[in-house]
Amino acid sequence: MTTSTADLYALSERYYLPVYRPRRIVLDHGQGARVWDRDGREYVDFGAGIAVNALGHAHPALVAALTEQAGKLWHTSNVFVSEPPLRLAEELVAASRFARRVFFCNSGTEANEAAIKLARKWAAAQDRTPDRRVILSFRGSFHGRTLAAVTAGAQPKYHEGFEPLPPGFRYSDFNDLAAAEAAMVHGDVCAVLVEPVQGEGGVTPATEAFLLGLRALCDRHGALLMLDEIQCGMGRTGQLFACHGYGVTPDVVTLAKALGSGFPIGAMLVGDKASEAMQFGAHGTTFGGNPLAAAVARAALRELSSPAVLANVTRQSLAIRDALAAIDAELALFGEIRGCGLMLGAQLREAYAGKAGEILDHCADHGLLLLQAGPDVLRFVPALNISDADVAEGLTRFQQALRSFAGA
Repeated sequence: MTTSTADLYALSERYYLPVYRPRRIVLDHGQGARVWDRDGREYVDFGAGIAVNALGHAHPALVAALTEQAGKLWHTSNVFVSEPPLRLAEELVAASRFARRVFFCNSGTEANEAAIKLARKWAAAQDRTPDRRVILSFRGSFHGRTLAAVTAGAQPKYHEGFEPLPPGFRYSDFNDLAAAEAAMVHGDVCAVLVEPVQGEGGVTPATEAFLLGLRALCDRHGALLMLDEIQCGMGRTGQLFACHGYGVTPDVVTLAKALGSGFPIGAMLVGDKASEAMQFGAHGTTFGGNPLAAAVARAALRELSSPAVLANVTRQSLAIRDALAAIDAELALFGEIRGCGLMLGAQLREAYAGKAGEILDHCADHGLLLLQAGPDVLRFVPALNISDADVAEGLTRFQQALRSFAGA
């Protein structure tokens, strides 16, 4: 007996913890920047699994790497050593231009949790008072869902109901260097945690002056500069690491999402200053550095590092920006287009505030999968190797969806 889409969706409502509100679509398979639901309907994918599927769906190099490793070794734990994560660590250190050591985990929130622990452990080793343990982060940020990571993200909507939150976090305004300086004046900040491009905070890039200024403040106050590149890293801005585009040298970078291009993996890269802070027993993970994940990530890293993919990011970014400007000239929907590379946000005008979700419904009806970043921003994070044809078709469907929305 064939199970219908409605029946499958009903199973999700029955058995899943109701923390999500997925669209009433059951996706079945994908190829490149296109996906199909189980009813055979095709969609252009401009969301890429929330910036995860950076090489699209069923990329042959990733499938080959996973298949080969699956026939060898799936899991060892960190009681033993296997080659794929060792090679991946070596390659990430070289590609980062700053790191000395790597810690592997399974997700972005785990990478940020490790960074928070590292900062505190590093501070403790400096013979400082117990008061010097504060992590400074920025309003609008998002660093994950574990209790410490969600506290680091300065968004009250994610805090509500989980109090008491862990102490030792302070918030400042994003892109306001004077405010950051004032927040560090007490001498109790051991690290600054910041996204070079805020994702959930509306796809808002840091200014160069802000990130360079934070680097100087951290040097002056003896604090670590920790960059959360979980969404904006691994080629999404047009540089393999977002910090490369800013000319900023961090002490820590956290990665996930595109690192495995669909296979769960996270990483914390640590520079010289704090590379010895975590010694035996200080932290750990059962699945981190899994040979399957590492094998896929190595293949992804090779592809994402290629000049062709990085050049494609720049070219398609311009194409999407130009199309959004043309659409706005027709429909007057957007107040601002912002972002870097293929991490773009279209801020809705005040008259359409809160309508992002409704627009996404129209997009899905027209065969386009798109994301939002809050209620007022449409978020474009397609695969970094997306073709000209898929960009053009996706933008055509987007324009049709917006015409439908505007005429509704």
